[in-house]
Amino acid sequence: MRGPLGSFQVDESFRPPSWLGNRHVQSILPSLPYRRRRMLSTAQPLLAASRELTLDCGQGVRLQAFHARQGAGRATARVAVLLHGWEGSAESHYALGLAHELYTRGFEVVRLNLRDHGATHHLNRELFHSCRLAEVVGALRAIRTLTGCGGLYLAGFSLGGNFMLRAAAQAHESGLEIARVVAVSPVLEPSATLVALEQGLPVYQRYFVRKWCRSLALKQAAWPAHYDFAQLARYGDLRRMTAELVRRFTEFGSLEEYLGGYAITGSRLARLAVPATIITALDDPIVPAQDLARLSPSPALRVILTRRGGHCGFLDRLSASTWAERRAAAELDAGTEAAAPAATWAPASPGS
Repeated sequence: MRGPLGSFQVDESFRPPSWLGNRHVQSILPSLPYRRRRMLSTAQPLLAASRELTLDCGQGVRLQAFHARQGAGRATARVAVLLHGWEGSAESHYALGLAHELYTRGFEVVRLNLRDHGATHHLNRELFHSCRLAEVVGALRAIRTLTGCGGLYLAGFSLGGNFMLRAAAQAHESGLEIARVVAVSPVLEPSATLVALEQGLPVYQRYFVRKWCRSLALKQAAWPAHYDFAQLARYGDLRRMTAELVRRFTEFGSLEEYLGGYAITGSRLARLAVPATIITALDDPIVPAQDLARLSPSPALRVILTRRGGHCGFLDRLSASTWAERRAAAELDAGTEAAAPAATWAPASPGS
């Protein structure tokens, strides 16, 4: 591939049927109720084994997680921690799909909820924002202590993938032991993602505004003496809502400073020293693929770049699991599937 992404090869192993090829179909279809019902049925063993945890993440912060141990007599030293995307939860279809794939491979699986995601708005008074990395790192420390495992296996989707890559990049200074990390459609440059949401199909911005407003209403109900979001909900667009919340409830001086605070482009991943894989698509309508060229080079980082797949889609059939969930599980498992041809990060050759 030439041009801005000349450093990357395209993995051709994901070939959805033509009727599933459209990037918006890929991005929207997995969330439909039909697939969720199928996933809930498929993941019953995982769900039956899951127990709720409230993790002490330090500084008085508590986060919720769901821990599925393997059955009696099936020992495992491998613990996978999964993190959903913005306004998703530990119950999101993709989180359950990958959790199921890993559970069947013998992993213990912990599905973590970010602050104010799922039914957790009551746990912490302060609002969620995407620069709250310290509490995710604190949750990972608590999980490692609880499970007594060696290195954790991390996986995340969209914003969750962004969080997990940031956590992995500072693993040494944070005292975290991480075996490997996989991020599916991770947010790379938040400012570019905001523009993509503004300029893309209106359905995406409406979807996130609706879910965010619902989440803010739950936060207000849990902490009525501290929050009133009535005016904010009337804005109806992500840029104005985010800028106002940044101004009122964070230490950041501007929207731009806040968005830059959780970008993983530039030097953010330069210290990455654990095996890491990004799985993403050229046709992602939410995370522009050209921002891959702005990642800091690291011998620890591999990029699996497909032509199609949309945002956290990668549907090649309507059954429970997606191609990305199977591939991410194989990467974490470090089995023979993970050795299949993949796009690797390498400097662009002259003239590319």
